[in-house]
Amino acid sequence: QVQLVESGGGLVQAGGSLRLSCAASGRTFSTYTMGWFRQAPGKEREFVATISGSGVFTYYADSVKGRFTISRDNAKNTVYLQMNSLKPEDTAVYYCATGPRSLATDGYKYDYWGQGTQVTVSS
Repeated sequence: QVQLVESGGGLVQAGGSLRLSCAASGRTFSTYTMGWFRQAPGKEREFVATISGSGVFTYYADSVKGRFTISRDNAKNTVYLQMNSLKPEDTAVYYCATGPRSLATDGYKYDYWGQGTQVTVSS
């Protein structure tokens, strides 16, 4: 059974940084693409970033490009999201997900999701 557990969320002031982690178990981690998504209150879930199984290829939403960095440590079965220069509009529940064999921005291509971690950015 695949399990994804996010951590690292919290409350931070605008301009600050947070690092999210997502620990995976239950499948060959390095085989699959990982993704980060977020959902703000009253809004639809949106794509944030994705990384290939090898970690060589990444892709970001325009709204976070240049501020967020996705990375992974396959030896630790963990994917990270380093978030810098945070803005109040980054406030959301952040989810990690796995499933596709190639980079994907569509959440429907991911078949396993974590429980989410809250990120709140105050102005």
